[in-house]
Amino acid sequence: MSHRVSILSSHISPVSAVMASEKKAALAAATPSDDSLTIFDKIISKEIPSTVVFEDDKVLAFRDITPQGPVHILLIPKVRDGLTGLSKAEERHIDILGRLLYTAKLVAKQEGLAEGFRIVINDGPQGCQSVYHIHVHLIGGRQMNWPPG
Repeated sequence: MSHRVSILSSHISPVSAVMASEKKAALAAATPSDDSLTIFDKIISKEIPSTVVFEDDKVLAFRDITPQGPVHILLIPKVRDGLTGLSKAEERHIDILGRLLYTAKLVAKQEGLAEGFRIVINDGPQGCQSVYHIHVHLIGGRQMNWPPG
């Protein structure tokens, strides 16, 4: 391998490794029943610590432990109510889905993301969802690329 290819590989490999581990986690994740606890339920109940950046009676927002940008925050509803993923949304979830997106806007402003940010909702194994409690990724603080994924 040439020196130049070696240097390029050293810069690409960590990203590939993170993407591969996320994909592996998503494929290994089981869709829980409505009564099984997820890691997010344990974060909501404070059994597992997190760095909370926003909390109200409906939404909890905290820093992702494997950030994909200088700012990477997860926003989750405090009550799952069967909303394990976006594909499971029903008419009764309209209010909380809107609340999650509006809260993302508030948190983006709080985090100083005036130049823009990205919102991501992974859904199902092929969408790389690894926790079956709907959550919104707010990512910013760097130039995003297109297309994603």
